[in-house]
Amino acid sequence: MKKILLIEDDVVLRENTAELLELSNYEVITAPNGKVGSETAIKYLPNIIICDIMMPELDGYGVLKTLANNESTKHIPFIFLSAKTERKDVRKGMDLGADDYITKPFEEEELISAIESRLAKAAILKDISEEKEEVVSDENDIRTLNDLKNFFDDNGDAVDYVKGDVIYEEGQNSNYIFLISKGLVKSHKFDEQGKDLTTALYKEDDLFGFTSFTQNTVYQETTTAIKETTLISVSKSELKEVLNSNHNVTLELIQLLTEDLTDVKDHLLQMAYSSVKKRTANTILKFAEKLNRKPEEVIRISRNDLASVAGIATESLIRTLSGFKDNGIIEIEGRNIKILDLNKLQQVT
Repeated sequence: MKKILLIEDDVVLRENTAELLELSNYEVITAPNGKVGSETAIKYLPNIIICDIMMPELDGYGVLKTLANNESTKHIPFIFLSAKTERKDVRKGMDLGADDYITKPFEEEELISAIESRLAKAAILKDISEEKEEVVSDENDIRTLNDLKNFFDDNGDAVDYVKGDVIYEEGQNSNYIFLISKGLVKSHKFDEQGKDLTTALYKEDDLFGFTSFTQNTVYQETTTAIKETTLISVSKSELKEVLNSNHNVTLELIQLLTEDLTDVKDHLLQMAYSSVKKRTANTILKFAEKLNRKPEEVIRISRNDLASVAGIATESLIRTLSGFKDNGIIEIEGRNIKILDLNKLQQVT
C-alpha cells in the first residue's frame, strides 16, 4: 500500500481529505503544519507528499525547499494543494520543483488522478535508472565494481559542479574517468540542426567518461551537470594500472560497459527511428502497466508526465493523442485515458 503524507493546517479539510485517500486504498499520514510535515516526511519517507501552501510555522514553499535539500526526501513526488489560484502562485510552486499544483476546492477524481500519475511516473523513471546488479568474484583486493568505486573514493579528486556546468565537451582529450558522488549528469550530442540529443543519464554511484585505454582518443560526447553534482575523478592511466592487476573487476567493468552501450544504442534507435506515435503508444502502455490497469480500465495521467517519459514535446503529444482518439484507439476525458483497442495501440508504428 502506497504511503501519502498530507500536510494541511485546516483540521476539517485534513480529515476529510485523509478519509478520501484511505478509501482509495492509500495509507495516509497527516501533519498540521509545515514544520511538523517536514519532520514527518524525513522520518517516514512517504511515496508522495500533498501539501498546503499557507500554513503556520513553515509554509508549503518552505517545506518543498527543506525536503529538496534532504538526500532522503528530494526525489519524493510533491503536490501542492492550495487555495492560491493566481498564475504567479502556480508558477512559483512549479518553479520550486513541485510535480503538480491543484487548487481548492478540488474534485476527488482530480486529486486521485494526480497522485496515480505521479506515482506511475516515479515508478517508470526508477526502472529506467535502476542500478545494474554487481557480480562478486575473485580474491584480489579490488574484486568488484563496488571495490573499484571505493578505490575512486580513496584515491580520486573530488570536484563540485552546479547545474549547467559542462564537465567535458565532445572532442576534448579523454584523460579522466568519473564517479558520481552525488547529483545527476547527462551525456548529449548536438545534431546538424543544433538539436540537443540526450544519449545517457548518469546518477549517483555511476561511472562514466570511458574511452580507449590503449589510444589517445577524445571524448565522443559532451557531459553536463543537470543539478548540483560532485564528481570524483581518477586519471585514465591510474585506472589502467588497477585493471591490469585486477582482472576480475576488469571483466565486470567490460560487462557494465557492454550493457551501457546496448542501452544507449536502443535509446538512439528509438529516438532516431521510432515515430512520435509509437513513443506515445509505448508510454501509454508503460503507464498502464505501472498502474496495474486492465485495457478496459481508465488510466489517469497528466499530459506533461506522458510527454516527459516519451521524450517528446507536450504539443506533439496532445496532437498524437487526438489522432488516437479520432481513430478509436483511446478515449480521453480530462486527465483520463481509456484504451479502447489494445491491439491497435500495440501495433502503432
